[in-house]
Amino acid sequence: MTRLWGACELLLALLVALVALGGSTLVYKDTNKVLSELRNISSSSSNVKQCLWFAMQEYNKDSKDKFLFQVVKVWQVQMQVTDYLEYFIDAEIARTNCRKLPNSNENCMVKNTSKPEKRQMCTFWVGALPWHGYFTVMKKQCVDA
Repeated sequence: MTRLWGACELLLALLVALVALGGSTLVYKDTNKVLSELRNISSSSSNVKQCLWFAMQEYNKDSKDKFLFQVVKVWQVQMQVTDYLEYFIDAEIARTNCRKLPNSNENCMVKNTSKPEKRQMCTFWVGALPWHGYFTVMKKQCVDA
C-alpha cells in the first residue's frame, strides 16, 4: 500500500509541476522521458537553493583544493521535468578563507588577499525529488574564470 501511495505522490507532483510550467510537453528523447520543456526559473526558489547547496557540498567533497568554495553569483537556472526535476544551474564560485575540516560549520568568506582568489564558472546538473529529500549531481562542469 505504501508503494502505491508513493507512486501516487510522484504522479501528483509531476502533474503539479507540469501545470506550474504551463503544461508544455516534449516528446521522449532516447530513454529519458522529458515531460516538460527546459525553461528558465528563479534562482530564489527553495528547490534551487537546496540543489545548489547540495551541488556545492559535492563539489567541495570532490575538490582536491585545501579550501572550501562557495557560490558568489548565480547566472542562470533552468529546469525540466523527467523522472526527476532536473535543474541546470550556471554559477560563479570562489575559494573561501575556510580550510576543509571535518564537521566544519564556519562562516566562510571569499578570500580577499593581494592576489586574486580562485574563481570558477560552473554548470551543475542536479536531479531532484525534493519532496523525498533526494538530490543527485548528474553532471558538473567547471572552468577557471
